[in-house]
Parts: sequence; structure tokens; C-alpha cells
Amino acid sequence: MISLEEWAQIRYLRGQGLSLRKIAAEVGCAKKTVEKALASDSPPCYKPRDAKGTSFDPFEPQVRELLAETPQLNAKVLAQRVGWTGSDSWFRKHVARIRPEYMPADPVDTLTHAPGREIQCDLTFAPGGLPDADGVYRALPVLVMAASHSRCGVCASLAHD
Repeated sequence: MISLEEWAQIRYLRGQGLSLRKIAAEVGCAKKTVEKALASDSPPCYKPRDAKGTSFDPFEPQVRELLAETPQLNAKVLAQRVGWTGSDSWFRKHVARIRPEYMPADPVDTLTHAPGREIQCDLTFAPGGLPDADGVYRALPVLVMAASHSRCGVCASLAHD
């Protein structure tokens, strides 16, 4: 397969009077490829292929049923129950792809914040300082707050007397 640039270069070199063999050497492709590029009226356009089914596809509905009943069932047992005779690693790969859909949510991972109920605060000093009322840069404390629900943030420099 050649790119659009190579196709254009082949046509340009042929217009300059180079032989097919010299064009092939210059572009770095086969002589037959040069012949086909010169014979085509339009530049090459490559389309993605249609997805073909896999050997796992006929077993997927049965695997999904078993995972809906018992999400923790290991792939070896699933393969035996559905009658899989192919590669174990291929089967495990596909089971690993669909298993997360059937696993219950981990209670540790679910963290929710009601609107207006919590904020997170931090007190820090701005690097390089901030100008005070007289315009002199000093190390002034800065209060940074963020609402836990919306992540809306506010920063306030605290006056230092």
C-alpha cells in the first residue's frame, strides 16, 4: 500500500520520463506497485475493514448469563460450562473484557457529596509572595476552598497586620 504522497511522487517521476524500475527504486516500492499507481485514475483511499466476528461471539450470550448469576465465576469454570474448546487465554481475554459490567460497585469506591454540605479547605503561602496594601511583595497566607460537590473553588488572601 502506498500513501497519497507516494502516489503523487510516482506520477510526477513518470512525467519526468523515469522508467518504472527507477521510479520503484526511488520511491522504495515494487515495480508492480508503480504500474498499478500509474494505471489508477484516482489516488489511493483506504477504508477500515468491516469487523468480523470472533470465535468467542457464539458463546458470549451464555457467558453473559452465567456472569449475571455469578460475577466472580472464574474463566476456567465458565469455559467448561459453555463448552469452549478453543484457546484458554483467548477465552480469558474476552471474559475479562465483559466481566466488569456484571461486578457490583465497590462500596469503598463510591463517594458522594451532597450539594452545599461540604467544602475542602487549605491554607498555604503563595510562591513568590503577594503584594500587600503598600505594593510590597510579602509571604501572605492564602485560604483555598473548594466545594466537594461542584468542585467550585475560591481563593482569598488573608491580610497580614
